[in-house]
Amino acid sequence: MLFSSSIFILVFLPVTLGLYYAVARRRALRIGLLIAASLVYYGYWDVRFVPLLVGLALANWLLARLFAAGHGRFWLDLGIVLNLGALGFFKYANFFLANLFALTGRVPPSLDIILPLGISFFVFQKISYLVDHRRGDRHIYPLADYCLFVFFFPQLIAGPIVRHNEIIPQFDAPPRRPETWENLGRGAMLFILGLMKKVALADTLAPNVNLLFAKAAAGTALNFAEGWAAAVGFALQIYFDFSGYSDMAIGLALMFGFRLPFNFDAPYRAASIREFWRGWHITLSRILRDYLYIPLGGNRRGGLRQAVNVILTMLLGGLWHGASWTFVAWGGLHGVALAVNGAWTRRRLHLPWLAGWTLTMLFVLMGWVLFRAADFATAGHILQAMAGSNGFGKVRFDNRAVLFVGLAVSLLGPTSQQAMLARLRPNGWAAGAAAVALVWALLAIGGRLQHEFIYFQF
Repeated sequence: MLFSSSIFILVFLPVTLGLYYAVARRRALRIGLLIAASLVYYGYWDVRFVPLLVGLALANWLLARLFAAGHGRFWLDLGIVLNLGALGFFKYANFFLANLFALTGRVPPSLDIILPLGISFFVFQKISYLVDHRRGDRHIYPLADYCLFVFFFPQLIAGPIVRHNEIIPQFDAPPRRPETWENLGRGAMLFILGLMKKVALADTLAPNVNLLFAKAAAGTALNFAEGWAAAVGFALQIYFDFSGYSDMAIGLALMFGFRLPFNFDAPYRAASIREFWRGWHITLSRILRDYLYIPLGGNRRGGLRQAVNVILTMLLGGLWHGASWTFVAWGGLHGVALAVNGAWTRRRLHLPWLAGWTLTMLFVLMGWVLFRAADFATAGHILQAMAGSNGFGKVRFDNRAVLFVGLAVSLLGPTSQQAMLARLRPNGWAAGAAAVALVWALLAIGGRLQHEFIYFQF
C-alpha cells in the first residue's frame, strides 16, 4: 500500500483520519487505533513479518524496563545484539555467505530470505532508544506509547528516523486543539506536494533512467549524452522519490497532530560535501553522527583520527543502505570526501561558491552512478560514457522537459517545509491548485505502472 496508491489515498487515509478524530478525546483509544492502523498498513505488504515487527518491539520494551528496574546493562546490550542480529540475518546473511565462500572458491548455499520492509529503519529506532538508556536517559514509556513510536505508519517503512523523545511526548497533546484545522490543511498540502514529486517527477524519470542503466548493465556502450542523462536523471529521481516520501510522511503525521523531523534541506544547492550531508537524509546523518561517529571519537583526537572516524562511519552508512560492495564503496568515497573537506576547513581554505558547488555536484553525481548500478562494471560503463570515451552522440529521453523542471525545482525556490509550513497562507487559489494536483495524480496513478519508493529496498 504505497502512499501514492489509490487505496491508500481514497480508503486507508480518510478512514483512519475519521476514526482517529472520532475517538480523539480518549487517549487510550486513539493510541490503540493508530497502532492497529499501522499494523494493518504494514501487514498489507506482507503479513508474515508483522510478528517480527511486534516481537522486536515487545522485546526491546521489556529489556529497557529490566534495565530501569536495576538489573544491569546486560539487558540493554542484549537488546542491541538482538536488533543487530535480526538486521544481520535478514539483510546481510546471503551477502556475507557469498563473500565467505568466494574466498574458498566454493558455491555458497542459497538462503531463501525475504527482507522485511523497513527493517533498517525500525531497527535503528530501537537501537537509539536502548543506547540513550545506556547514556543516562531514563525514559520508560507505557507499552502502547512505545509501540506507537515504533509502528506509526507514516515513518515506519522509510523514515524519517524519529527518536523516542521527539514524538512520544506529543502523544499527550489532544488532537482537537486550536491549530487542528491548520495542521490538517498544511499536512494535506505537504502530502500533495510530496505526491507530485513522486508521481510527476520521480516516476516519470524512472523508465528512462532504468533503460539507460539496463543498457549499461548489458554491456552496451553509452555515449556522452546517455551517460550524463543516466546520472542526472537518477540524481533527480532518487531526490524526488525520497524527499517526496518524506514530505508525505511528515504531512501525514501533521494531519494527525504530530510533527516529525525534516529529512531534506536543499542538498543539491550544497557547495561542499559536508553541506550536502547536512541537507540529505538528515535523520540518518544525525543517527550516524550521534551513535557511530561521536562514540568512535568524533573530532576530539586530532585530524587523522577524525578522518578515520568519518570514513568508518560512512563505510557503515553505505553498508546500511544495502548488502553490496557498491554501497560500501559509495559510503567509503563519501567518507574520504568528508575527511578531505574537514582537512580543507581546518586549514581555513576557501573556494568560490560556484567552484565549490560544481565540484560537489560532480562528486555527488558520480557517487549516485555507483549507488544505482548493480555492479562495478555497470558503474564503470556509465562513468566512461560521462567522460566522453564513447563519443558524444544523442540521447532518447522521453518527457525530457521533466529533467529541466526537476533541475529547476531542486536548485531554485523554497524547500518543501518553507513553502508549506512557513510561507503558505490560507487562500482559495492554493486549495484549488492542490485539489487539481491531487486529481491529476490519482488519474496518473491509475493509468500507469507504479514504482515503489527507492528507499523501500533498504
